[in-house]
Amino acid sequence: MSDKVFQPISRRTFLRGAGVAMALPWLESTPVWGDTSSKNGSEAPVRFAVLFSGNGYHSREWWAKGEGASMELGKVLDPLAPHKEKLLFLRGLYNAEALIGGIHSCQTGNLLTGAHLAPGGEVRSGVSCDQVIAERTKGQTRVPSLVLGTEQPIAAIHKNYSMIYSSHISWSSATTPTPLELYPALAFDRLFRSQGARTDKSVLDAVMDDATDFRRKVSSADRHRLDEYLTSVREVEQQIENAGKHGRLQGWRPTITEPDMKRPPDGIPQDIDQHMRLMSDIMVLGFRTDTTRVCTLKLNNDHSSLRFPNLGVDYMIHHLLSHTDGDDWLKVNRFFTQQLAYIADKLDKVQEGERTLLDNSMILMCSSMMTGSHNNDQLPVVMVGRGGGRIKTGRVLDYMGKPNRKMCSLYLSLMDKAGVHLDSFGDSKEALAEI
Repeated sequence: MSDKVFQPISRRTFLRGAGVAMALPWLESTPVWGDTSSKNGSEAPVRFAVLFSGNGYHSREWWAKGEGASMELGKVLDPLAPHKEKLLFLRGLYNAEALIGGIHSCQTGNLLTGAHLAPGGEVRSGVSCDQVIAERTKGQTRVPSLVLGTEQPIAAIHKNYSMIYSSHISWSSATTPTPLELYPALAFDRLFRSQGARTDKSVLDAVMDDATDFRRKVSSADRHRLDEYLTSVREVEQQIENAGKHGRLQGWRPTITEPDMKRPPDGIPQDIDQHMRLMSDIMVLGFRTDTTRVCTLKLNNDHSSLRFPNLGVDYMIHHLLSHTDGDDWLKVNRFFTQQLAYIADKLDKVQEGERTLLDNSMILMCSSMMTGSHNNDQLPVVMVGRGGGRIKTGRVLDYMGKPNRKMCSLYLSLMDKAGVHLDSFGDSKEALAEI
């Protein structure tokens, strides 16, 4: 087993203010990732993210065929059409350990670990691939990994398995799911604020003096990049401040049409579309600033209770809707893939040298089962991004019937692109050679 050795990042990669440290985006004028050997700056790092949506997808509309710009996509994946040439559709991968039990918990808790799950209410899985990367690259970024979610974890037991498994895909150790951040404001603070700092002042305001001074020292192209980046930080701050100020409520309808008290400013947004969009923006910011290179975004739980009034689908919770396989289920599916498309759009607009931030990323989207009927002999897997130019995209890879079709083989391949070289992971000792 061999792991790439990284050098600590330089202090000059940050804009600083009272209680705040904000990492810079890629700039041609300065080696912002600590690569002092290069006079013209450094090569952008590879970022890795996993988006998860529980309960699978529409049985007839999760598919892709063809290649490149002429690739055809099923209706679930159609929101990703603008990114066909940077897309990889993988068919036939599965997680052998998830075949036990046949229930949601058993199909989710080891999705990113490939480990055997302990029954009887005990909680034991394995270290997930995102946390392996985060641990090996610790010290290279201010935040080793972001673990985000939009639905509260479930604390219960279902058919002899803890529902903690249904609520977490990221695991820091075999017995410890990585804490899931549901609050956009706290996730934002984690990226930019020093521990214990006051949070009643704008992050951007706190670093503006340093930013103004730094701006004088870089090229005109970098000044444009810096201004664009600072504007995006301000927009996210404003979105967080405004979250939940309008009256549309998610889920069941209360006895009054509007809240009768002022909504707490640091709480969870009331609307699921707003919540997901904020978490997506925070992930993009984390990658764009190189404050983190690893993120999981759990759009919902397996066995989810989310409702979707924003889609006109408010009569049934997500889990029950997944068993209907109708038009409303398709609407919800597309809503989830629209989050991936939104992230891809934003990443692809950020230029990092000769490549875009999307080119320098690997954004994996998957679920714990193919459809709501719990079938997981193969899993729905799609990816956007070129892993720093190391991944040939615009392809459909079909592993059905092949001897090596383990999800952990995919993770071995992706970890290798991120500079973490392992001989084995989970239940696999062989990477997918085609990735």
